[in-house]
Amino acid sequence: MKKKILSLLLLAIPMLSFAQEKGLDEQVNDAFMPFATWWENLVLTTVPIAGYNIPFVVLLLVLGATFFTIYFKFPGITKFKTAINTVRGKYVDIEKHGVDKLYNNDEALAEEDIADTIRDESAHGEVSHFQALATAVSGTVGLGNIAGVAVAIGLGGPGATFWMVVCGLLGMSTKFVECTLGVKYRDVGEDGTIYGGPMYYLSKGFREIGFGTAGKVLGVIFAILCVGASFGGGNAFQSNQAAVQISSLFNLQGGSNGVIIGVILAILVGIVIIGGIKRIAKITEKIVPFMAGLYIVASLVIIFANFTDIGFAFQLIMDGAFSPMAGLGGLVGVLIVGFQRAAFSNEAGAGSAAIAHSAVRTKYPASEGVVALLEPFIDTVVICTMTALVIIFFNINGTDAQSVFNYTAQHGSSVILNSTGETINGVDLTSMAFDSVIPHFSYVLTIAIVLFAFSTMISWSYYGLQSWKYLFGKGKVADMTYKILFLIFVVIGAAATLDAVIKFSDAMILALVFPNMIGLLFLFPKVRQEMKRYLGAISIKKEAIQDGAIDVTKHM
Repeated sequence: MKKKILSLLLLAIPMLSFAQEKGLDEQVNDAFMPFATWWENLVLTTVPIAGYNIPFVVLLLVLGATFFTIYFKFPGITKFKTAINTVRGKYVDIEKHGVDKLYNNDEALAEEDIADTIRDESAHGEVSHFQALATAVSGTVGLGNIAGVAVAIGLGGPGATFWMVVCGLLGMSTKFVECTLGVKYRDVGEDGTIYGGPMYYLSKGFREIGFGTAGKVLGVIFAILCVGASFGGGNAFQSNQAAVQISSLFNLQGGSNGVIIGVILAILVGIVIIGGIKRIAKITEKIVPFMAGLYIVASLVIIFANFTDIGFAFQLIMDGAFSPMAGLGGLVGVLIVGFQRAAFSNEAGAGSAAIAHSAVRTKYPASEGVVALLEPFIDTVVICTMTALVIIFFNINGTDAQSVFNYTAQHGSSVILNSTGETINGVDLTSMAFDSVIPHFSYVLTIAIVLFAFSTMISWSYYGLQSWKYLFGKGKVADMTYKILFLIFVVIGAAATLDAVIKFSDAMILALVFPNMIGLLFLFPKVRQEMKRYLGAISIKKEAIQDGAIDVTKHM
């Protein structure tokens, strides 16, 4: 362990020496921008529909999520209570032992439509439901909820908030499907280490239905893209916004601040990710409740401080969703902005969270599927809405919807402050909104942002590492090679500008939708089987408790 940490420190020394050159941040950004722009244009290829050019990936995401929502009968609503009970551990006995073993009810599982049960390897796992949820949430509840919402409002006005929430609600169904498959088709190493995610359910699931070669190709494509996404949205974007907030808060000047801050973040991240998923889970289960609680409480303080304006704020959101303000590209333009930012925020359809959820300890894949549907609700429906309200309150100032800043799509992801004519973007806008009600809250927000960024980076390092191992094997050399590359991108992200980073980050995460959604659309019947199996097990347990046939507490 000490040797590995020492190697990370030695890696940082030459970076720090280079950071003394004036304008290194700008040099890094100039080198990175052309590739980021090319990749964004490729992934966001549009198709003309009803006079609008709609990115095909957004269309695939929305239509797929809508289909799953209808097919599984709105699981975000009907399975919400089951999800809460599962996280609480109410069904841990049947998940650990299996309902057939506990209640001698083998015939209950013999029906033809649920005969395709998972292999014994699915009884393994490395983390609890809560730890898996915390790890996955830490990868999504991050700066997409702080800077991302500000970007959405900057580009699409208040109406973009409505479409972000709609996307979050639909995304609950997609997350349920992909995370159920993640557990069902995972691999278990000889030492009990779990290897799972879309690359595994694409290759193994497609082999089951007779399309082995296609599944293998899709699995490799997903793994390559996931490695890139771990470097971009799960890493560079996070370190970028953390560096921006730290530099702004402490008024740091100079052309190398980003590199220096990035090196410090890289060292801290490196110390954690060496320990693998168990250490990551232990860190995230402590960080996530604290940082989410801190941010939600602060948001509620501002919301209640502006209680009389809540009706006006929601009116702006609804009016903007269906009658967009001038210059925002029309209804479809605002819808696309909302869905694109929500997709970056909760990653439903990208498949990344299935990698973390696949490590859970359970015999029933659907048990983790229902837990996973809580992610978009927490991430987009709750936290993103709170952030949007804080920003809108900052702008309307009680009376005038344009009193503080002008929404504009002409300045990238920025808005224009009316008082100074200054353009601001991303996390700076959110920070100013909080400071307007809670003086000096930017200091607290900086802590929250660094924690958000830190937790997201360590979670995404695990996603990328799993994909890297799928491609290059599970040896120690491959392991350390990936981790060093990941830490280098921490520095690159901190040094580059938001526009360059967000182009690359958006495109990398959205690109995952292509292979993953193809897999979900072919394999979703397997999810139906697993859901019936899990709900059947819960039903048997409830009947046993009611009949007093067995003391279930002894199996807990």
